[in-house]
Amino acid sequence: MTESGPVDDVRAVFEKYAEGEAHMSPEQLQKLMAEEGGGEGEERSTSLEEAERIVDEVLRRRHHIAKFTRRNLTLEDFNYFLFSTDLNPPIADQVHHNMDAPLSHYFIYTGHNSYLTGNQLSSNCSDLPIADALRRGVRVVELDLWPRGTDDVCVKHGRTLTKAVKLGKCLESIKANAFATSKYPVIITLEDHLTPKLQFKVAKMITQTFGEMLYYHDAESCQEFPSPEDLKGKILISTKPPKEYLEANDGKEKDNGEKGKDSDEDVWGKEPEDLISTQSELEKVTSSINDLSQDDEERGSCESDMSCQLLAPEYKRLIAIHAGKPKGGLRMALKVDPNKIRRLSLSEQLLEKAVATYGTDVIRFTQKNFLRIYPKGTRFNSSNYKPQIGWMSGAQMIAFNMQGHGRALWLMEGMFRANGGCGYVKKPDFLMNVDPTGQSFYPKDNSSPKKTLKVKVCMGDGWLLDFKKTHFDSYSPPDFFVRVGIAGAPVDEVMEKTKIEYDTWTPIWNKEFTFPLAVPELALLRVEVHEHDNNEKDDFGGQTCLPVSELRQGIRAVPLFNRKGVKYSSTRLLMRFEFV
Repeated sequence: MTESGPVDDVRAVFEKYAEGEAHMSPEQLQKLMAEEGGGEGEERSTSLEEAERIVDEVLRRRHHIAKFTRRNLTLEDFNYFLFSTDLNPPIADQVHHNMDAPLSHYFIYTGHNSYLTGNQLSSNCSDLPIADALRRGVRVVELDLWPRGTDDVCVKHGRTLTKAVKLGKCLESIKANAFATSKYPVIITLEDHLTPKLQFKVAKMITQTFGEMLYYHDAESCQEFPSPEDLKGKILISTKPPKEYLEANDGKEKDNGEKGKDSDEDVWGKEPEDLISTQSELEKVTSSINDLSQDDEERGSCESDMSCQLLAPEYKRLIAIHAGKPKGGLRMALKVDPNKIRRLSLSEQLLEKAVATYGTDVIRFTQKNFLRIYPKGTRFNSSNYKPQIGWMSGAQMIAFNMQGHGRALWLMEGMFRANGGCGYVKKPDFLMNVDPTGQSFYPKDNSSPKKTLKVKVCMGDGWLLDFKKTHFDSYSPPDFFVRVGIAGAPVDEVMEKTKIEYDTWTPIWNKEFTFPLAVPELALLRVEVHEHDNNEKDDFGGQTCLPVSELRQGIRAVPLFNRKGVKYSSTRLLMRFEFV
């Protein structure tokens, strides 16, 4: 084993700023940090104190001494700094977007069926996935409420074989984890199948659990929603007002029955294995569900309008964001009421139909109101869909199955690494300013690029510390290559790859790619490392996804993550970013 030295790009930068000397001073490092630049909107410190702190930390880590006879960096010290993911990350880790705009001006990190531990049909329900999602930065969690006997409420996924969990347990989990990662508001969306008596009980449980954390306001007359900054530390409830449950036809059931080609397999390649592995298992589960009692729907109805009127106020008072689909079809559902703010939920297929038919109406609707998109019902294995069409339409809540894994979820995780990972990402200005002529911004195939991103994959390291020596090949070091591309507007999507570097744990590629971008505001840089195998499927060696608008220019250390989105301890790439 021999450790690779600094690559040519690192040597060139060191020689430039060290001015030909053998050491780089804190003053020279400060100059480099100021001139190489950060990400758009980033207010990263370039003070001398910051540069001195970095020099001291590098010397402490590399030379294990508390007092230094020198306070400068050698070429090897400088290379260590550039290859450290905590000292030289690719994006900023602080909140830096304007957080004072109305809540509807933000994309919000949203979960779907947040209580499920696995597939949509037979996995258990638990409070643990809720806690995990909140700690990962998710700000919208969904609970499906069903009667448990005549006097209790549970959370489960409809008429399926999923094992229910108590509502109280889920509420306590939300309270304990809501603000562990982010202080910005948490929204609980409720799918309610309860009698008025049980709605009253739920209202009491929610009030007692969250107390002053709950946000109340008159949703009937709200013309503009407060900002994420105003709502820090608050929990908001979003559901249909009680009366609407009696009148609404469940469009979700109809959407779930629609058949369509999944959009999971595209330029990114085939998805990881399904959570439900065989067709026979799927048929067995669905057959069992069909044999279950069909009386759940009946339980959700009121015995009389009078009982609804007596019990509804306590429950209705909790609702900060009214949900519901107005009568009259999709066009009417997208109509903006100047005196009210509401949430509309559409399946992924219905969103595609809405964008194709009423694209500008969708964007206008999302400038003030909330649009939530959920996976189609045939995604029994808890897979996800491509989120870009929702983001390009201004939809704030792209609800994902967080318990799954796969490339679509990697994109979602990448988007919400933006803005310090707080779970709220400010929508681009063009989504808030529809052309007065009624034209949508949606990019055409011949859209000219606004910006060009140059990406250079220099080298990689760390696999030997995170994997066993025989993980990739039994008798030789691995043969790594990198796939690099853009996910975003259709006109911007592309995938490239480096050559294969054979028999090395520290591959050096030095390969540069150029990506012209028509919609850089919504572009995501996708990176995957694979290990080439002549006889079998290539092995997975790590992945990451980064918002292009947040990339810091210059040479950066890019940490890699496993299939489930967990960061490796040591595996990382050295990459160079430049906007031209």
